[in-house]
Amino acid sequence: MTGRMLKFVELEREMPEKRAADERSGDFLEIYRDFIAAKAAEQASRCSQCGVPYCQSGCPLHNNIPDWLKLTAEGRLQEAYDLAQATNSFPEICGRICPQDRLCEGNCVIEQAGHGTVTIGAVERYITDNAWEEGWVKPITPIAERAESVGIIGAGPAGLAAAEELRAQGFKVVVYDRYDRAGGLMTYGIPGFKLEKPVVERRVQRLTEAGVEWRLNTNVGVDISFEDLRQEHASILIATGVYKTREVGGPGAGLPGVVQALDYLTVSNKIGFGDKIAEFEDGTLNADGKNVVVIGGGDTAMDCVRTAVRQGAKSVVCMYRRDRANMPGSQREVANAEEEGVRFDWLSAPKAFHGDDKVSAVRAVRMRLGAPDASGRSRPEELPGSDYDEPADLAIQALGFEPEELPKLWGVDGLEATRWGSIKADFRTKETSLPGVFAAGDIVRGASLVVWAIRDGREAAAAMTAYIDAKAAVAAE
Repeated sequence: MTGRMLKFVELEREMPEKRAADERSGDFLEIYRDFIAAKAAEQASRCSQCGVPYCQSGCPLHNNIPDWLKLTAEGRLQEAYDLAQATNSFPEICGRICPQDRLCEGNCVIEQAGHGTVTIGAVERYITDNAWEEGWVKPITPIAERAESVGIIGAGPAGLAAAEELRAQGFKVVVYDRYDRAGGLMTYGIPGFKLEKPVVERRVQRLTEAGVEWRLNTNVGVDISFEDLRQEHASILIATGVYKTREVGGPGAGLPGVVQALDYLTVSNKIGFGDKIAEFEDGTLNADGKNVVVIGGGDTAMDCVRTAVRQGAKSVVCMYRRDRANMPGSQREVANAEEEGVRFDWLSAPKAFHGDDKVSAVRAVRMRLGAPDASGRSRPEELPGSDYDEPADLAIQALGFEPEELPKLWGVDGLEATRWGSIKADFRTKETSLPGVFAAGDIVRGASLVVWAIRDGREAAAAMTAYIDAKAAVAAE
């Protein structure tokens, strides 16, 4: 133990400076400024170096958090980065978008003692951004080139994490994705004010430089059959994520102006890349000058309300059927949205959409919280006679995502799915019901966090390597 640590009794928790709401609401740049070296070291020194690091157990990747905090406090930043990237394929991305308040920071011992958690996410972002600037992020160097190739369906976080691990093992890696850019929801789902796109692009470029081959704008089951992929590759990873959106339904749900969150966010992100999108130009997926109602209480809903503010919406309301304490989204994101002018309509649920040739209002009803449901949260119940109309020129449904029926879409026999539509895969090996076919990320666990997808992708890569090695050993006998 060095004298540099255990400073939590002397130093208060401090986040990087946050840009003022009126400044940041006019652009899609990240809202937090960078730590300077001295401040990162100071905040890292607040770590208590506890014998049982609950922050580490609260992280899906089990990152060596106390160790790289200690190295940061001592100014040993390259060593800190080396340790952080040893267990995490994209530490600077997790530092930006992980809900640390529910994971590592939420399990911080000094937080439980009332001293305020260590700013783990901000330090993680700092040391990795610094590593890029200093040239410490090295190219991926395969152990030895191998003859086998692997195919990865999906260029999101699970697919990219697996691609990095498999390429390091020397396999030829081919990634297939329906979109025109790699990154999945990191590219097209998460707005730039949370994750600026060059941060994702440099990771993709690193994979390209390592020899990963991209086959973008490729829809499996349409442009290429799943069976052809199995014939081409020694092993396949399904890492498609979940993109089937839930809908409110009810009267008026088909009116123009009632849209899905993912469509809205994807178009906004494409505009950020400089693309010309007709639905944005004609106002279909553009909040400028409109009364916007976003339905939902998760992180996607928070992304939508804050995007609408930046597009120049006249008003932005977030409608959620439970109260603030029971919402699934990050409380930090709610606070940011409120600072930017978003109004939250708690204990409110939509029943219908009104309008003639397009939506003009959301008919909603007030709710109260009753007995707990299967998830343990209080079940929302309607208050009779409490119906009201909320003006809306654009109603965005942000109710979460479900798996697509991949076996049916791809015409694959023998690929087993759960009753929810997710792909069945062994918990440990990630192998599906088809030999040599593995699955990872949201398509297995349901809509979840980027950090879980990274873990799944890394574990799937290890299992795929073991499978190919075992098959080669049998063939050699």
